[in-house]
Amino acid sequence: MKIAIGNDHAGTTYKDAIVKQLKDEGHHIIDHGTHDENSVDYPDFVHPVAEDVSSKTTPVGIIICGSGNGANMTANKHQKVRSALCWNEEIVKLARQHNDANVLSIPARFVSVHQALRFVELFLSTDFEGGRHQRRVEKIAQ
Repeated sequence: MKIAIGNDHAGTTYKDAIVKQLKDEGHHIIDHGTHDENSVDYPDFVHPVAEDVSSKTTPVGIIICGSGNGANMTANKHQKVRSALCWNEEIVKLARQHNDANVLSIPARFVSVHQALRFVELFLSTDFEGGRHQRRVEKIAQ
């Protein structure tokens, strides 16, 4: 699968671990993130991920910043993007099952790299349930 990823300075270590895991699994990664820990502005690295997802260049994206909030808010400004800020496994699964989330926002300062890797695994392996949730998802973009 082709996956877009972006991060700010707080997420560099996380992004590097996630990219390695995904490449080892055979995924093609489009890396829009910064590559060091020098302070940068997260929107500069999140907008390209959201654009990839919105345009269907990639089916999903992963974004990482300190709290996950700024990245999540930025991504959700794009039509067709349903970004979910996730801090535990249950939230990741529900974001996919009930909300058909297509972008995973990871709060680097609040979860471990190990947890983030698990979140990515769950995000990619959990399907949208559809049904009653489909009608709700259709009402998100007005």
